[in-house]
Amino acid sequence: MSMLKTLKLVAAKPAPANATARNRQKLVRYLTEQKALVGAHLAGEPFKATRIVTRKDEAGNRTRVEAPRHVRRGWFTDANGSLFFTLRYGAKPLELAKGMTAISVEKLEALPAVIDTLTQAVEAGELDAVTATAAVERQRNFKGKAKA
Repeated sequence: MSMLKTLKLVAAKPAPANATARNRQKLVRYLTEQKALVGAHLAGEPFKATRIVTRKDEAGNRTRVEAPRHVRRGWFTDANGSLFFTLRYGAKPLELAKGMTAISVEKLEALPAVIDTLTQAVEAGELDAVTATAAVERQRNFKGKAKA
């Protein structure tokens, strides 16, 4: 016990999670990944995203390793050949204005600049109301555990 007396002990509680900051972080992370994906596409290189997973090795020990993961492109072309970019929260595109879910882009080379503008808008809080609505809609899809 004498070792514990040398430490400064306090009764501290972590601050509650800030939903707005978390939503902004998710969107910025998505936009950063999309910009890297566009850069790799323009350079003609494959884009490799990874995640950390737990796997068992030959001896049966659980280890954490990197595994590849699929990243969905945020841009698409329509039947006329026009290029569009959608900002997604979860699996659904965000409604940036009433009834508008996509951004028209002249050519793929201009897309990184559009993504930079979107990142600045997210960091400035311009999309907070839209992401809060999307987060609430997404939570409705998850069902709570049945109470016995």
